[in-house]
Amino acid sequence: MTTVTTSGTANAQRSWELAARAGYAVSGVLHILIGVLALRVAFGNGGEQADQSGALSTISSTPFGALVLWFSVVAFLALGAWQVAKAIHGSFGSNDTGERAKAVGRAAVYVALAFAALSFARGGGSDASTQTADMTAKLMGAPFGRVLVGAVGLAIIGVGIYHVYKGWKKKFLEDLQRLPSGTAGPVVTRLGMLGYVAKGVALGIVGVLFVTAAVTADPSKSTGLDGALHTLRAQPAGVILLVIVALGFVAYGVYSFVRARYGRI
Repeated sequence: MTTVTTSGTANAQRSWELAARAGYAVSGVLHILIGVLALRVAFGNGGEQADQSGALSTISSTPFGALVLWFSVVAFLALGAWQVAKAIHGSFGSNDTGERAKAVGRAAVYVALAFAALSFARGGGSDASTQTADMTAKLMGAPFGRVLVGAVGLAIIGVGIYHVYKGWKKKFLEDLQRLPSGTAGPVVTRLGMLGYVAKGVALGIVGVLFVTAAVTADPSKSTGLDGALHTLRAQPAGVILLVIVALGFVAYGVYSFVRARYGRI
């Protein structure tokens, strides 16, 4: 009886792990779609928002889109739950507190993505830019609201800087059990570098928009990832810069598929 119970527990954990790994793959799909939408913005023919809402909307409009979205909900919830379990039961050595905090942060991101996917799967939808502006307005309405919004912006800038550092120094390789064999290994390394740096730049601009909203007391300045990419396009040489960032998102998406297969879960 004990052997049967142990076997059942092991099978359940293995199924959970596979579902969590699928979360990385779904994340890869979203990043690739965001990259494609960002390219459309760069060349002036973007209709959908270049963020997770636009990516999920694109999926929902395809054949079997609803099925893919429901699969995404399950995968993101599994990955989020895995990160919670990791934060509670994981062993991280000397940087225990910091790694647990990162796991909690990742869990929050994946659960939020699960709910966003759920909204589209049920036939609704969401506007990430509007939601960001609304959240900023609510924060501003609280005591010391502008300080809170500014602090959120600085925190996001910090996350962006960390992504750039992680990509430039190839720290993302520590998230993998190993690289694919042959010539694929160096290719994955280059994809990860470009992907993390590009995503870090985009997050940094998102953070700057939060800080701008705090300084100007104007919540509408905080428009999330889509607003950040449009802001980048409006800069000198903005089209070229946005194309590079867009390709970086695509690269990050491809790297996420590798992480789904070879990542330390």
